[in-house]
Amino acid sequence: MILAFLATVAATQAPLASCPDVVTPQAFVCRAMKASAAGDTEAAAQSFEQAAGAQTEETEKARLWAAAGNMWIAANQPGKAALALDKALTGPGLQAEQRGEALLDRARAAEAQNDLKTARSKVTEAARTVSEDPFLWYFSAALAIRENDAVTAKAAIGRALTLEPNNPTVLFEAGHVYHFAGELNAARDYWNRASSADPNGKSGQAAREALKMLPAATTVQSKPAPTK
Repeated sequence: MILAFLATVAATQAPLASCPDVVTPQAFVCRAMKASAAGDTEAAAQSFEQAAGAQTEETEKARLWAAAGNMWIAANQPGKAALALDKALTGPGLQAEQRGEALLDRARAAEAQNDLKTARSKVTEAARTVSEDPFLWYFSAALAIRENDAVTAKAAIGRALTLEPNNPTVLFEAGHVYHFAGELNAARDYWNRASSADPNGKSGQAAREALKMLPAATTVQSKPAPTK
């Protein structure tokens, strides 16, 4: 998940064949965007941190720290992500949806560090401003499974399905939630739907693998009439 303001950064960043070799926020952002486009999320995170350090305007600084945190998550370094996101969330720099998305990323970093209490707290706070983001509820459902809370998991995945009823990733997670809850018929239904929605993709393949783990579906047969 890329924060919404990263798209804004990309849109405002002039396309350059090479980034200027100067120490300015704009130059560091240029390097970050080029690294991200090349798939080097660690270098992108480092450049966003350098941009934040060089930035004096507080709102832009917060956005750059949040961008760094997002890239550290993509680089599978949740500890560094947590530090960057905490800096982004300090003070009033991020507002409304941008703050909510940063809180969601902070929850993701906490969950990756097995700090489930902090993860749940940040999800709850994020929901105040980004309740229309299906990924919030997808993540909340997955977190609830780790918390061994089937009721919350089902409620959260229900919200995600309301927002994205045909999203194969959400459908796959719904199957996971209902399998966890012991409702195998519902799990089978969601995994079949995920497979149909994404026949050639990762979610569809994962759903087909999950279906293999389920016992064969049973059918209800009517009791034969007694013979006379």
